[in-house]
Amino acid sequence: MLAHEQASDRGYLRFAGILAGICLLAAIAAFSTSLTELVGRWVKQEEYGHGFLIPALTAWLLWTRRGAILESMGRPSWLGPIVVAGALVLHMIGELSAMFLFSQLAFIVALIGILLCAGGFALLRITAVPVAFLVFAIPLPYFLESVLTWRLQIVSSELGTYFIRLFGIPVFLEGNIIDLGNYKVQVVEACSGLRYLYPLLGLSFLAAYFFQAPLWQRALVFLSAVPITILMNSLRIAAVGVMVNYWGSGMAEGMMHLFEGWIVFLMCAALLLAEIYVLSRLTSDNTFYQVFGLPEVAPVRQKWSPHSQRAKAPLATCLVLLVAGGLSVQFLSGRQEQVPDRARFAEFPSRLGDWSGTLSSLTPAVEQGLGVDDYILSDYDHPHRDPVNLYVAYYASQRKGASPHSPIVCMPGGGWQIIQFNRTAVPNYGAGGESPINRAVIERGRIKQLVYYWFVQRGRPVANEYWSKWYLFTDAIFKNRTDGALVRLTTPLAPGEPEQEADARLQSFLRELNPRLTEFLPPPSEPKIQSVSNRLPDARL
Repeated sequence: MLAHEQASDRGYLRFAGILAGICLLAAIAAFSTSLTELVGRWVKQEEYGHGFLIPALTAWLLWTRRGAILESMGRPSWLGPIVVAGALVLHMIGELSAMFLFSQLAFIVALIGILLCAGGFALLRITAVPVAFLVFAIPLPYFLESVLTWRLQIVSSELGTYFIRLFGIPVFLEGNIIDLGNYKVQVVEACSGLRYLYPLLGLSFLAAYFFQAPLWQRALVFLSAVPITILMNSLRIAAVGVMVNYWGSGMAEGMMHLFEGWIVFLMCAALLLAEIYVLSRLTSDNTFYQVFGLPEVAPVRQKWSPHSQRAKAPLATCLVLLVAGGLSVQFLSGRQEQVPDRARFAEFPSRLGDWSGTLSSLTPAVEQGLGVDDYILSDYDHPHRDPVNLYVAYYASQRKGASPHSPIVCMPGGGWQIIQFNRTAVPNYGAGGESPINRAVIERGRIKQLVYYWFVQRGRPVANEYWSKWYLFTDAIFKNRTDGALVRLTTPLAPGEPEQEADARLQSFLRELNPRLTEFLPPPSEPKIQSVSNRLPDARL
């Protein structure tokens, strides 16, 4: 009788394993669009190239504890199908709103649901760390990535400049541009340190997991990835600056430029291991090899009978949900996004009242980097006032990550120091009421400028960038629209000129701009436009 039950148990485990595998394949199919986008970013962005290793390492971690996994197959939990259903809902929201982060996180949640369906909480406990490790394969949303990139650029530039000065080299820093006199070194986005930070975070997570030490030491190892990355990247920038100073700019484009990325990452990893060694000596007499290894995982044994057909029901329900949810997501994601007709900025008037404009253009590299669909960049002169620079960037769709770059991020990277910043409101000329704007006073050397900027999301003026992303999220779901724009006005501040005069100048320009701008930025809900002349000048800015 006992032998019969053991054979039955093995039969159930075999069946549960096969059905769980089928559920995994169904989950991959259901989440295929977001997973394809995920792999695309691994390929296109060097910062996430390590993403290919994460699933492989997860599979290895699971394989090393396969014995404990088989022994920990507990009672299947009906919470599993509920978790899978929640993951599919989150996936649908991510698909409809173009927030791929939601869909990619939902895939990991779906895996948790499958584990609960297969072996309950006992199985989930054994597999929790390998599954959690998959989070490090998911890229940040583009707008958060741009903010983080800018901040790392500035911090790395400042520290790099400090290290250069330690060599007795006179150096001046403007934003992310290191001025060495004869040469200038620009800390571009690729040199921000993100290409080291992301893989090092994953490595530090594994290191903390393998490190057999108190919890506070393991947490310290994981969190130290950030300062280690910043420090080593700053030293790299300083090394380039020193070599450029002594041997010319060719050094920055030579062998070091080709291999510095791998060299710096290996140095970061070495520093991480050195940290683990020092911490291990503080609290243990064991050798380095004894405190650094794959932890043993004790199986969680539960007394339960898998003989009932009801034990298979959660997995079967999970499979049905994944198939149905996958088909629903494919149907919803296939709907065509609404992109309203609008006038092109090539038709934007060169005269606005007494203001006369002179067009400029972005360089092809900058235009490509911004991902803008249409834009205007023009200097407007006035017979009795200082000029105003107008820049409007329009995006027909923001589903694939293209979105306006916030000036608060870009200005310091161009060498401008923000000496004042606040959010305020200005009269909404042409429509009544007020519109929110961001107001900044910036300075570079002896040059000062006053800047107004705001975002337009489906005709809605927004100053706060995070509210802008919220409206993008909701409008993508309920309006099937993700078009948007950035409007920026800039005017010089002459030495000794009161800021109130510059404010009056920009608001005078706004009085002429707003009624015309609505012809080129679609309002919240508008019938398809056949011609510019058919539009009503219902200014919303």
